[in-house]
Amino acid sequence: MRNVLRYLALGDSYTIGTGASDQSHSWPSIIASRLNAELTNPAVNGYTTLDLIRYELPYLERVRPDLVSILIGVNDLVQGRNPDEYRQSLSRIYDEAAAVDPRPRIAAISIPTWSYVPAAADFGGKEHVERQTAVFNAIAELEATSRNFTWVDISEASSSAVGTTDWIASDGLHPGDTQYASWADAIWSAVGGSWSAARS
Repeated sequence: MRNVLRYLALGDSYTIGTGASDQSHSWPSIIASRLNAELTNPAVNGYTTLDLIRYELPYLERVRPDLVSILIGVNDLVQGRNPDEYRQSLSRIYDEAAAVDPRPRIAAISIPTWSYVPAAADFGGKEHVERQTAVFNAIAELEATSRNFTWVDISEASSSAVGTTDWIASDGLHPGDTQYASWADAIWSAVGGSWSAARS
């Protein structure tokens, strides 16, 4: 029986919590707090799947986590990587996470809905962003479920209260505290029971 769960959160700005008032309002910090888990969050703003492979995957060996979350792909999308390239590098990430022994409990999180944010205009506009996000999320869901990961779709959680205070950060792109809290609730609903049980 392990008293303290080790939780590794892999990702980009959405995982490190860019836009939040402080890191305690990032969704991994909220999840870790609910679990009383030891959080390692090496996510970096702007990272693609290729960056995650290079700089974050080594943490799997360093941390030997009990719990892993993976939310990655929006920067692949905006940097023009095609779906097949995304699938290839995402598959490597998922395979390496699944290969940790003993295997951690793994949650794959969807790219959030972000087509409504003002900055979407800089990346091809609302329709293009919606279409590409759907394509990338379909790939991630298929690859995740084929490995028996928990798939968590935060599309609704990321668009359910548009217009409320602190929903979008001042940069016009990233979530604010209120939105990150919404994501945390959705993710907790999907993994809370299973992840809490990892302690025994």
